[in-house]
Amino acid sequence: MKGDPKLIETLNALLADELTAINQYMVHSEMCDNWGYEKLHKHFEKRAIDEMKHAEKLIGRILFLEGVPIVTNLKKILIGADVPKQLANDHAAEEDAIKAYNNAIALAGDVKDFATREVLEKILNDEDMHIDAIEELQDQINQMSLQIFLTTQVKE
Repeated sequence: MKGDPKLIETLNALLADELTAINQYMVHSEMCDNWGYEKLHKHFEKRAIDEMKHAEKLIGRILFLEGVPIVTNLKKILIGADVPKQLANDHAAEEDAIKAYNNAIALAGDVKDFATREVLEKILNDEDMHIDAIEELQDQINQMSLQIFLTTQVKE
């Protein structure tokens, strides 16, 4: 099925965002593993895997619409030197993703591609959960202090 060119372009932009997020989250995951923060390592790793699934869905949808997935475009990857900076960078990435998905959902509706809109809405729900989880960790740091929070993230 030949898809709307502007929508395919938008899907490729979302794909670039997801591929960027995968890289950022995997580096944060491995940094936390290196520091001994096993729980944060798993948290970041799971989020990276979620983003991989999003990329897979976007690639599948682009192909269905007879477009060409572009996997060579990445945005700037923002690696945090410490856990608070990692969370701040990830929060900013998720905020941008939520805005981009909302805009893409509106575009899909405008071009009457409701199946693509549904795919995007499911991914948007995941992004909402991601930002909520990041904010939960940031709240814990603010309430406990960074040092106490980090003691809760080591292996048990």
